[in-house]
Amino acid sequence: MSTVSPRGLHHVTAIASDPQANVDFYTGTLGLRLVKQTVNFDAPDSYHLYYGDAAGSPSTLLTFFPWPGVPRGRSGAGMMTATAFSVPGASLGWWQQRFRRLGVDADAPVSRDTEEVLSFRDPDGMVVELVAADGDHRSGWDGVADIPSGHAVRGLHAVTLSEQQLDPSAGMLTELLGLSVEAEDGDRVRFGMPDRGAGGLVDVLAGVRERGRQAGGTVHHVAFRAPDLATMTQWQGELLGRGVRVTQILDRQYFKSIYFREPGGVLFEIATDAPGFATDEPLLELGRHLKLPPWLEPSREQIAAALPPLRLPPQPAEPAA
Repeated sequence: MSTVSPRGLHHVTAIASDPQANVDFYTGTLGLRLVKQTVNFDAPDSYHLYYGDAAGSPSTLLTFFPWPGVPRGRSGAGMMTATAFSVPGASLGWWQQRFRRLGVDADAPVSRDTEEVLSFRDPDGMVVELVAADGDHRSGWDGVADIPSGHAVRGLHAVTLSEQQLDPSAGMLTELLGLSVEAEDGDRVRFGMPDRGAGGLVDVLAGVRERGRQAGGTVHHVAFRAPDLATMTQWQGELLGRGVRVTQILDRQYFKSIYFREPGGVLFEIATDAPGFATDEPLLELGRHLKLPPWLEPSREQIAAALPPLRLPPQPAEPAA
């Protein structure tokens, strides 16, 4: 058993096609805050957009690589196939009506694992879920005028991995990541992180035969929280000691990261909580301007010219003093 385990989910990163449609949907329709407008550090001719709560707190973050013209992917085995956010317990009906009014492709709420779940699809067909969770006391983002704070999305709740078989993916979750089995419902097994707050669940759906294809509308990777760099370094050593191929520690400007794949093929990341998104712009200005890491600043003019312009959501009014 690992001597370290994640505090919860840190973020989910997915692939989109049109960056403007992505911004419009996740800020306008779903009501998340655009907390960082930057680029893919490994391919700086494309955006990396981060959405979350007011501060971009770990466990509230959904991020995207928008690649115009990318073909549509296919969900299947070896992929993360659903991202679930929590909302207040009485809010699913409100969200169902909102999605119907806005023409969002959504299903009727269903009961699953003792939870009420509303599944819908974003403009690229990616499956996102809202889960009624009265025990989640995070505040979410209340900067969207037509979404009352009492219905606002709180943050990440759970992710679903689709696998051809439960093991050995389950073994990595329990032995190397320190999760434990919390519930079983047919081919779906729920794993929970120890000492977690909100946003600490991983569901594994086994028996998925067809392999997925990663492209537009699919998840690229899921990240777990490490409280600090020392814990990440310890984790990296344990993974290497177990024979897992893991990257060096990478500087992602707003956190440090390591990456590795679980046995079924899903790309996992471990990301530090610090330094966070206010490290290069004030909290009230998050997401308003293109931010680049120091090593890309010399190429700012060239990078900005390659990116399509974005219409940003209205800036919420500052609270009165």
